[in-house]
Amino acid sequence: MLQYLLRRFLLMIPTLLGITVVVFVIVQSAPGGPVEQAMQAISGSPGQAQTSSEAVMSQQVIEELKAQYGFDKPVLVRYGNWLKDLATFNFGESYVYEEPVIDVIKSKFPVSIQFGLTSLFCAYLICIPLGIAKALRDRSRFDYVSSMIMFLAHSTPGFVLGILLVIFFGGGSFFDLFPLGGIMSDNYEFLSTWGQIKDRVHHAILPIICYMVAHLTVLTMLMKNSLIGELRKDYVKTAIAKGAPRNIVIYKHALRNALIPIVTGMGGVFSIIFAGSVLIETVFNLDGIGLLTYTSIMKRDYPVIMASVTIHSFLIMLGNIFSDTLLAFIDPRIDFE
Repeated sequence: MLQYLLRRFLLMIPTLLGITVVVFVIVQSAPGGPVEQAMQAISGSPGQAQTSSEAVMSQQVIEELKAQYGFDKPVLVRYGNWLKDLATFNFGESYVYEEPVIDVIKSKFPVSIQFGLTSLFCAYLICIPLGIAKALRDRSRFDYVSSMIMFLAHSTPGFVLGILLVIFFGGGSFFDLFPLGGIMSDNYEFLSTWGQIKDRVHHAILPIICYMVAHLTVLTMLMKNSLIGELRKDYVKTAIAKGAPRNIVIYKHALRNALIPIVTGMGGVFSIIFAGSVLIETVFNLDGIGLLTYTSIMKRDYPVIMASVTIHSFLIMLGNIFSDTLLAFIDPRIDFE
């Protein structure tokens, strides 16, 4: 197992380099970069006529801006310089925020961690018991009603659900039960420790529901179908026929095997902390990674874009290794050697 993990970690290096090369070339070649945006801001209205002296001055400004942003060098040279900085965990300075990229990303991390990890944990906490209950009561009224509710929720986009929740429960038109947005109240610093915990939970309930809605149906039905498949296998029927207690057969043997498909998705715990939904963050006024990535793409903030892609890709690969490790732990028949 250790040799397998070592090989996987070593393979991450060329994979990550390949991803960064492709993204770097695409991003740097895209029109409307920081030089063009800076020139547009300096020149004002792009439709105004220019004299010859103004045109010469504009060319001088363009050359200075290219040197400032590093665009006076070929793409491969720029990538090599970026790779050297990456070796020291230096992602450069943001064009938009005018501060180190790592500081910009770190400032958005609390939102991503709070809502990403909490929503993932709550989804598994709800879906596994619910899937087990649906499997044990297959084709019952409970199974049909719960399936109808889940598929209705699954067909509703998270941001649409967020708007509805704000209207109904955020003081929009009906009940004023939850705050409209943000992650804390204005008087957060003056609250006690317990008061701060309650305040964060109060702000997090509606966004977490929206984050979870996309996962609930898939995980629940996966858990249900996996357990039903295990209960129909011969080893379960044989154990029950020999007098083994039904609960032990279900929860000790069948459930362990049924959890294997569920475990394969748990590697998302690494990437989920660096993900986000632009629309959900906009609805609830959350300044998270999703909104940062969208803003960086729209404003061509290349250092932030490259840092986001690099970190996200690394976390996805790390999550895949984590899933394989859990899979081998749950199912002793799996051997990666």
